[in-house]
Amino acid sequence: MGLLWSLFNPILMLTVYTFMFSVVFQSRWNGGSDSKAEFALVLFAGMIVFNIFAESITRAPSCIFNNANYVKKVIFPLEILPCVALGSSLFHAAISLAVWLAAYILTFGTLQPTALLLPLILLPVILISMGASWILAALGVYLRDIAQVVGILITALMFLSPIFYPVSALPDAYRPLMLLNPLTPGIEQTRDILFWGHLPEWPMYCLSLIIGLVLTWIGFAGFQKMRKGFADVL
Repeated sequence: MGLLWSLFNPILMLTVYTFMFSVVFQSRWNGGSDSKAEFALVLFAGMIVFNIFAESITRAPSCIFNNANYVKKVIFPLEILPCVALGSSLFHAAISLAVWLAAYILTFGTLQPTALLLPLILLPVILISMGASWILAALGVYLRDIAQVVGILITALMFLSPIFYPVSALPDAYRPLMLLNPLTPGIEQTRDILFWGHLPEWPMYCLSLIIGLVLTWIGFAGFQKMRKGFADVL
C-alpha cells in the first residue's frame, strides 16, 4: 500500500475517536454545532499536532541503539538520527494535513486565511519535539527501558492534552495545570487558525517559542555531553 499506510492509521483512529466522543459521550466544541464532520475536523487538527510530537518521541529512544554501527565504526554526526525521526513525523503530518484541508474544503468551502500561519504555529512544537528527542535518544543508550516508559507517558499525554476537548471545557481550577503541558498552546492555536479563523494569542505563542528554544538547546547540549560514552555502552 506504500504511502497509503501513512493515511490509514490516523484516519482509523480519527473514526474511532469521533464515534466515541461525539456519539457515545456526546462531546461538543464550544461554539460549535452538532455536526459530526465539524467535530471530526476539529479533533483531527489537534491530532496532527500531537502526532508530530508523539511519533518523534516514540522513535527517539531506540534511534542510536538501532544504529550502533554509526557509533562504533564510522565517523557520523549522531545528532542527525533524532532529526530523521522528527522528519518522518513531519512527513506524516503533512499527509494528514492534506487530508484535513481536502475534507475542510469539501465540507465548508474556502479555507480560513489564517491557515497560512500554520508553519509559524507549529514551530514551537517542532522545537520542543527536537529537544526532547535528543535527550531521549541519549538516555535510550544507557536506559533500555526508557522506550517502554515513553510509550506509557505518550498515551497518558494524549488524554491530558486538549485533543478531545478544549481547555475552556475544564473547571477553572484545572486550567492552569493544562497550560503546563507544552503542547497545549500549539494544539489550541492550530485549531484557532485552521478552523475558527482566529489569530493566535501572540503572548502565549512567544512564550511557547521561548520554551521551545530553551528545550532544544538543553536537549542538544545534553546529547553532546552523553554521546561521549555511547561507544563504551554499545
